[in-house]
Amino acid sequence: MWALLSLAIGSFGIGMTEFVSMGLLPGIAQELLPDAWAGSQEAAIAQAGLLISVYALGVVIGAPLIAGYAARFPRHRVLIVLAASLLVGNLLTVIAPTFETVAVARLIAGLPHGAYFGIAAVVAAELLGPGNRARGVAIVMSGLTVANVVGVPLGTWLGQLAGWRVAYGVVVGLFALAALMIALTVPAMPGDGSRSLRHELGVFRIGQVWLALGVGAIGFGSFFAIYSYIAPLMTEVAGAPEWAVPIALVATGLGMTVGNLVGGVAADRNLPRALIAAFVLLAVGSAVVGAASHIPATLVAAMFLFGAISALAGPAVQTRLMDVSEDRPTIASALNHSGMNVGNSLGAALGGGVIALGWGYVAPAWLGIVLAVLGVGLVLASLALERRRAPALA
Repeated sequence: MWALLSLAIGSFGIGMTEFVSMGLLPGIAQELLPDAWAGSQEAAIAQAGLLISVYALGVVIGAPLIAGYAARFPRHRVLIVLAASLLVGNLLTVIAPTFETVAVARLIAGLPHGAYFGIAAVVAAELLGPGNRARGVAIVMSGLTVANVVGVPLGTWLGQLAGWRVAYGVVVGLFALAALMIALTVPAMPGDGSRSLRHELGVFRIGQVWLALGVGAIGFGSFFAIYSYIAPLMTEVAGAPEWAVPIALVATGLGMTVGNLVGGVAADRNLPRALIAAFVLLAVGSAVVGAASHIPATLVAAMFLFGAISALAGPAVQTRLMDVSEDRPTIASALNHSGMNVGNSLGAALGGGVIALGWGYVAPAWLGIVLAVLGVGLVLASLALERRRAPALA
């Protein structure tokens, strides 16, 4: 249990460093882009938002390359190195003096993100044994969801109070703790010396892997289309004061924590049904957010429900990737987080696009329904191809 806790602490740190940036953008923009800030605060904040995109780019690039290369080495040692690398990336963020150097630091911090989750998920699945793989994935992912409940709000508050660099300093401490606990508690797990990066990257030749990645990117895009614009949804549509926005964020994070654990159990029982149900419910949850968006209390309740539903799919998608990757579960598991970050960018961009068209701040909720339905379609297509292929293989 201590080994699983140490892995979850690392994922807590990743969740905090990824999402705390959103609440600290004004402070970052004011310090690192003073000329732009003096001309237009909105433009400066928009430019500072590139740091979020740069981090996501690091995740997309680093997940397959690092996980693929590291497959030959003992997994417990790789996890220690990855936690230390995350520490270094965030330490560079703390000390980098200019916007450009902070951008480089965020890219470096994002590179180990997907590989850490991928290898940690495989280790957790092995620790819990057959029949409990998705629960192991859910336990590792719980650190990410709990970060949205505790770490991100507290980090945002601390960064606003003492400076944004202090918040990332806390993240550095978290990764130091994670690296130490992994070294002390995670048992030795040998790698496969016969593995090569070329062999691992062969996962991209498997059509089912692409379908599973598409499920994650498009399906999770539904979540990020709404989550990215929760602040104007609360203040402009529901008419709530700004201090109510963190309440909606905490409610979403609590829902994600519950949904993640339930999703792990459901995926272990029946993975195909869990995938279909998760994305059907995601469409329903998006509709509930749209319908409840005009009253602060109902919107907060809807975001709790939406957060829970959105997290149901996480363990199922990651387990599905591990299943269809043939003999490459580590890199496939890491790729899930590349897909999620593509979904992050896709959902935020499409959500901003429908708002820019003048359709209002509720429009991303209706967009979320469309994306979730597309996710259902990809799940059904993947399962149909699998059933069609099974007799041929037999």
